[in-house]
Amino acid sequence: MRVCGKEISDENVSQIRDIIAKNWQKSRTQLSLQICEALEWRGPNGRLKDASCRVVLLRLHREGIIPLPEAQKRPCSRVPKGRDRKQKAEGQGVECELSELGEIRIIRVPSRYSKAYRVWKELMERYHYLGSGPLCGYQMKYLIESERYGCVGGFAFGSAAWRLEARDTWIGWDEKRRQENLSKVVCNSRFLIVPWVRVKNLASQVLSGCIRRLREDWYEHYKIRPVLLETFIERGRFRGSSYRASNWVHIGSTKGRGRQDRRNEYGESIKDIYGYPLDKDFRGELCKGMPEKVVRREEVGDWAEEEFSRADLGDGRRVERLITIARDFYTRPQANIPQACGSRAKTKAAYRFLESKSTTMEKIQKSHYEATVTRIGKEKIVLAVQDTTTLNYSTHPATADLGLIGSKAGGFVGLIVHDTMSFNVEGTPLGVIDVQCWARDPADFGKKHLRHKLSIEQKESNKWLKSFHVVTEVQRRCAETTVVSVGDREADVYELFHLALREAENPKLLVRAEHNRLLADGQGHLYEYLQTKKVSGVQTVRVPRKQSQPAREAKLEIRFAEVTLEPPQGKKELGELSIWAVYAKETEVPAGVEALEWMLLTTCEVKTFEQAVEKLQWYCIRWGIEIYHRVLKSGCRIEQRQLGSAERIESCLAIDMVVAWRIYHLTKLGREMPNMPCTVFFEDAEWKALVAYKTQNPIPPENPPTLREAIHMVASLGGFLSRKCDGEPGTQTLWLGLQRLDDITEMWKISMSVLAPHLFHPPPVSSIKYG
Repeated sequence: MRVCGKEISDENVSQIRDIIAKNWQKSRTQLSLQICEALEWRGPNGRLKDASCRVVLLRLHREGIIPLPEAQKRPCSRVPKGRDRKQKAEGQGVECELSELGEIRIIRVPSRYSKAYRVWKELMERYHYLGSGPLCGYQMKYLIESERYGCVGGFAFGSAAWRLEARDTWIGWDEKRRQENLSKVVCNSRFLIVPWVRVKNLASQVLSGCIRRLREDWYEHYKIRPVLLETFIERGRFRGSSYRASNWVHIGSTKGRGRQDRRNEYGESIKDIYGYPLDKDFRGELCKGMPEKVVRREEVGDWAEEEFSRADLGDGRRVERLITIARDFYTRPQANIPQACGSRAKTKAAYRFLESKSTTMEKIQKSHYEATVTRIGKEKIVLAVQDTTTLNYSTHPATADLGLIGSKAGGFVGLIVHDTMSFNVEGTPLGVIDVQCWARDPADFGKKHLRHKLSIEQKESNKWLKSFHVVTEVQRRCAETTVVSVGDREADVYELFHLALREAENPKLLVRAEHNRLLADGQGHLYEYLQTKKVSGVQTVRVPRKQSQPAREAKLEIRFAEVTLEPPQGKKELGELSIWAVYAKETEVPAGVEALEWMLLTTCEVKTFEQAVEKLQWYCIRWGIEIYHRVLKSGCRIEQRQLGSAERIESCLAIDMVVAWRIYHLTKLGREMPNMPCTVFFEDAEWKALVAYKTQNPIPPENPPTLREAIHMVASLGGFLSRKCDGEPGTQTLWLGLQRLDDITEMWKISMSVLAPHLFHPPPVSSIKYG
């Protein structure tokens, strides 16, 4: 049996019975303290959990499991009805400006035996509709004191509700994590401003002030650092204005059951539930150790809300502006910011957004990361491809805080971007999970010869390890998915292999070898050793077009073996590493073409030809990130942004990267699921306007076209001819077509709203949800 979060075993029951039998003459309180000592039932602050123990004893007693002595009746200690001498203004009321109240102090009530407690209890009994109690579990109380008018209100905080469906769904924890971490959630059970004080902004100010000190007070008293507050607002009685003004988040409503509604009678009124995170990563703290990601899905209006509505930018209005900018950038990916925004007001708002210190790349991208993790959790195998690209801003010399991106002093300047894009095994991009962006320090130029004396943390090569740490966190949250970190030859870093093999639960690693590494046990070097192995089979792979060379089918001879790598000089402390190598070399090479030769190193087991081919296919998907970078540069024209500083460029880049992913995702999705209805990607007005334009018929069909048909129509707007020899449309024709589709859709909306309003169904605009 579990009571108050404590598992009561049969052995515990026997101990309790023995203690009660030997101390029958003692009071229930004395028995409770003795039982707490015997069972070592203490809180994080080391104090005995006396109150919780009494609840356990009473429940066991009522169920006939143990006997308890009669409860001792004590005389009621009534609180005197005296009034603070400064509260003479009650009769006439106080209506003034906030500043006229004088200094506002939040005073902690030290104990139930103090004068402050008597004042607090009198205020609650007299003015609060719930009275002063009873309050449950851990408790902390505060008085609100005005320098001029004395005590004008109070707070009470206590233990959180044991079960609360809306809250638990919003947090996303499972049953085990709820039981383990519920103590880190604190309930604001009382909040009172006396009715004779009516001062604008007083409630929201004192609420914010009390929250600022609660966390440290709670930790000092209970040795628990809360990460989330909750409270309940009774519908019809209050509107919760002061909570909303203090940035509390509405997360749902109760079902009308109270704490003691064991018979499910639903006799209580419905209350709105509000939450206030005390920690930015409160979900990570409350859900720590979960074996898989519990996906929290919200009803969102379109892709922009799905990717950005969970951004923590400090103000909901910034989130709304972010979503608007993303939509504008997507509909006109090649346009500059004024052209994309379409009006002077929206352009000014966009520049203000990018200039804000609250809208950093990390904060903007974090919401997209969460949406990406949700998509990753639905796949069996996901490839997390790392790659580095440069952004050249040499044509914008006025841009501040840029660095060299070439190998020559005085050469090109710009930013370095190292990103990680996730793909499924069909090659469809699922989203970005990590972005590192920086400008090289000019003072470090010309010091390449010193790199051997630096640790990996001091080198740019550390970018591979940083990304792998992020992928490790994704793997932890998506335990049902096998995540493989993929890198090109630049990722052939010994420390990266050492990191990947450190824990069995870590993601897998697949890297193309750059170095002909020395093998242990006298096996020689890597390439020579693999060449001695027997060819296990021949595999054909498609090589995409490269500059003037056309795409071709390449036949590769496959060899594989398990090898043990000798650590490089100066890194002997890392030890030897056992890893699998797959060697593929092209045969029958066309004239004038360099033969393919790949040496892949992986932590994945490779014992059969099929497993070796699988690793080659995974590595082929790595080309997808290069296509993505082309979409980012040519499609979204990120290198043409003129924003004056590297920080603003990074904020803009965070949006453009999601837009580029969206365009690339559409291209691949049409090939992966061509027969799905186009409504999975296009809004109602978009596909109807598209069909009307292409068919010259304003009346839309009953059934929407398939995704493949819609993509071909959009691509045709960008110049795609749809001939048999053309294959499927690429990203370039799609981003050009999307720009034209936006204008066509707007004109269709205007026309239909006037000529045929019964056919015009604009997409619903959902309110932004937070948390």
